[in-house]
Order: sequence, then C-alpha cells, then structure tokens
Amino acid sequence: MKFFYLSALILSVSIQAAQNEQHQHDESEPHVTEEQKVGLSLTPTQMTLADIKIAPLTKQFYHSQIYAPGEIKANGYTSYLLSPRVDSIVVKRHATLGQHIEKDAPLITLFSADVATAQTNYRLAQAQWQRLKKMTSGTVSEKDYLTAQAEYEVAYSQLAAYGLISKDIEQSINTPPNKLGEYTLYAQTSGAILSDNFAQGQRVDSSVELMLIADESNLWVEAQLSANQTVKIAKGAIVQIKVNSKHYPATVSQEAHTINQVTRSRVVRLNVANEQHQLHPGMFSDVYFSFPTTEQVLAVPQQALVRTKDGDWAVFTVNDNEEFVEKEVELGVKFVGLQEIRGIAEGTRIVTQGAFFVASEQAKSGFDPHNH
Repeated sequence: MKFFYLSALILSVSIQAAQNEQHQHDESEPHVTEEQKVGLSLTPTQMTLADIKIAPLTKQFYHSQIYAPGEIKANGYTSYLLSPRVDSIVVKRHATLGQHIEKDAPLITLFSADVATAQTNYRLAQAQWQRLKKMTSGTVSEKDYLTAQAEYEVAYSQLAAYGLISKDIEQSINTPPNKLGEYTLYAQTSGAILSDNFAQGQRVDSSVELMLIADESNLWVEAQLSANQTVKIAKGAIVQIKVNSKHYPATVSQEAHTINQVTRSRVVRLNVANEQHQLHPGMFSDVYFSFPTTEQVLAVPQQALVRTKDGDWAVFTVNDNEEFVEKEVELGVKFVGLQEIRGIAEGTRIVTQGAFFVASEQAKSGFDPHNH
C-alpha cells in the first residue's frame, strides 16, 4: 500500500513539472500577429512573368446586378396593323414579308362589293353636287343645295370609312366600271413587314390582320423578372442587354404590376435603339439590371479570390517584407466583374492579378499559411 501512494506522488510531481516547463516555453515565444506572419517570397522575375499586380483595398460605391431573360419585340406604339374595314377579296399584293417600306407605299389591292356600291353612290352625289354649284343663284332652292352637299359628304365619308385615301376617292369619278370596288391599302408608317397572313384571291373579313408593319429603329425588350425579386426598378433607368455576345444600352419604360400565372414572373419593358437594324423581333436576350450600393464597400476582381485548403475564400495580402500571406475573407454582394469582401481592413495591399500563380507557388513550396 505504501508503494502505491509513493508511485502516485512521484507521477503527480512529474506532471506538474512538465506543465511548468511548457508554460515557461510558451511565454518565451513571441506572439505572431496576422501582419507578422511569415509569407511566401517571389523574385521580381517571377512576379513579372506571372504579371502579378498589387493594389491597396479602397472602399467605393459599386453596382450590384440582377439577371433576367428577355425577348425582343416590335414596338407596339410605333407598329401598324393593316386590316380591311369591310369584307373583301385580295386582288394583288404590292409588298412582301420582311421588306422595308416607306410611309404611304401601296401594300394590298382589295375588292369589295360594298366599296363598289359606295363608289357608285359617290359618283352620283358628286355629279349632283357639282351640277348645283354651277347653277346661277336663285335657280335652285337652298334646301336642294344643302341636301346635295350633304349627300356628297356622306358618300365621301363612306369611302373614307372603308379605308380609301382622298386621292383614290377623287379618282373614283373616272374609274372604269370593271374596276369599281377595287381599292388599295397604304402603309401608315415606315418600317419592315413582320407578318402577312393572306394569299391573293383569298376572301378576308373586316378587321382580319393582313400585315404587321414595325419601325425597327426602336424596339421593345420584355424582361421576365422573377416574382421573388422585390427591387424597385425606376422608369428611365439604364439597363444592359446582351444579344449574340454584343451589348446594347436600353431604357426602362414600363414595369408590370401583375404576375404571370404561368411563368410566375413580372414583365419589365425596355426600349432599345436599333438604328443599325442588328436586332429583330423574336430574338432572345440577356438583361442585366444594375443597382448602386447604399454605402461604400470593399470589392476585388474575381481573379483575386482563391480557395484555401479548408475550402474557404481568401486573398493574398502583402506584408511589410513584401511577402504574400493568405488571408481568409467573407464574400458579400456580387458586382459586375467584382466581388464584395469582408473581414479585411481598408488599405491592405492585396494581389489583384496573378493570385492563382501565388497559390500554386505556395502549394509547391509546402508552405502552410496557418502554421499547421
């Protein structure tokens, strides 16, 4: 029993002595701060060949970005839908699909029995009106004069209501009998013919769409923004769209206040200038909305970020000895080509270009930034 107590006492004294020795050893070692960590050194030649760039972190205002798919459409406010105002038969087309036409250019010649009747009535009313106007004062009563004038105006208005222009109405007086009933529809705006839904000889009802003409110098882009996006998009805000790797500036013109029940998205309408006619209705686009930050933040290029052994994000800082030290950071908002970072002081010098090379050299040298 005495031997047991003696052994326990010796063991206890040994442990205490070891702890005291370790404590004295820890106190004798200097404390290494983040700034004093030994880092990786590179030669000037290595830095030049790797094109490594270093810059201090500076807080600035940036723009965050929201993506939405979009589709280019004809500008509904400058487009013109061509349709007959009376049941007709297509006699001849004067323009084809995709053709660029000028305002007042002839598009379609139609025939209508109603127009033929109206032209006949106009010829009779016009002849009577002209006959009475030539008669000397007092030979015709004022009532007959006013009646003839009213009948002429009604006949003229009837043809205008059918879509005939003034020149064609006036020429109805000299139209041969076999051409009565034929009339031509003209372009009310300059632009391109985006659709034509008819064939020659086809019977078409009134109000049926025959052609769609759009001025392609200014088009719409309808962006489908997720219903979960609650950001407010100001009218007149400048937006970037990308089509076939080319970027175009667009302006917000309208934001829908309802959610599409099928796509669960809300439409934001944009106006985009298209003077070079590189864009066409039906094309798909990528839409990028930009929003400024409310305060200044630190941000670095995407290429400045590397992954640590633990899978965290980090940047390479440069200490007073011009050595590269890995510094873990937290990611914030993503900007255009930049990434907000947190957990690092403003003014810290970091590698903005060539971080991948520094990380590779660190891995080859077996250097452990955490001193593990």
